[in-house]
Amino acid sequence: MRNAGAALALDLGAKRCGLAVTDALRLSLQPLDALPHGLEDPRLADALASLFDERDLCTFVLGLPLNMDGSEGPAAQAVRACGARLAARFPAVRVTYQDERLSSKEAEELLREQGLHGRKARAARDSASALVILRDWIRAQEP
Repeated sequence: MRNAGAALALDLGAKRCGLAVTDALRLSLQPLDALPHGLEDPRLADALASLFDERDLCTFVLGLPLNMDGSEGPAAQAVRACGARLAARFPAVRVTYQDERLSSKEAEELLREQGLHGRKARAARDSASALVILRDWIRAQEP
């Protein structure tokens, strides 16, 4: 199967990293607790290593913060640099990118629909954004 294997989406920020994962068949998606490590923090790869071992991951999907016109700015370049570091650290894992424009707004809407507000919503926002990124990436893989 072309799409087989678990994938982990990362919503990379300066201070935190939201996470969401699929099962091996990519039928179910699940947000995970965000990591307290930003995209330039060397501890991020160490934290991902334990997830790699636990989940048998084959793909990292990094949210790419494109400008509204589709161009890449400094934030997107920083995410690509992080992706290169992850590819070097995890050579068996495919690193790919998904446009994350408006994913945070959509994640906030999803959290509101679930009745989460205030502090609870803020705590879940990064991983909810990763979930949106992962969902969009899976949809883009479909024929």
